[in-house]
Amino acid sequence: MIIRVAEVGDVDAIAALHADSWRRYYRGAYADAYLDGDLDAERRAVWRARFADRTGTVTLVAEDAQGLIGFVHVNLDDDPHWGSLVDNLHVTSGRRHGGVGTALHTAAVAAVVEQAAGAHLYLWVLEQNVAAQRFYRSRGGIHAGTVPVGGDPRRLNGSPNKHRMVWRQLLR
Repeated sequence: MIIRVAEVGDVDAIAALHADSWRRYYRGAYADAYLDGDLDAERRAVWRARFADRTGTVTLVAEDAQGLIGFVHVNLDDDPHWGSLVDNLHVTSGRRHGGVGTALHTAAVAAVVEQAAGAHLYLWVLEQNVAAQRFYRSRGGIHAGTVPVGGDPRRLNGSPNKHRMVWRQLLR
């Protein structure tokens, strides 16, 4: 496995993994109609827009001989209090629990230490995603509050919540 900076040619693979991950792990929080709709095209549009202007962001991919197996996307210095935002960290379902997520999180921390003004990191994780919460706690994340998931209510299933996980001091 290698981790490298994502390139424009990775957009479709990133979007496909993103959509697949949401369908597998966000069901219950997001409406089935949204997840079962044209999520692939919607995620491609999001990622094409992100790659059109990568100012203040870092996207890293993990790949092996078979191709993309994970990615992480960070918005540097996203919030003056909380720091840089890990906006996405997803691993191919067949490669979970094999160190890919740990390697991507480590690479994201290194990118923040090298490129951000502050050495703080945070992310949002769905309340129902207990496995991801456990992973982030194992990486030193601390739960720092719970809020409702925002966005278009037609995309949601009821009123799901999300937890803020924070890393207040990253090693320089």
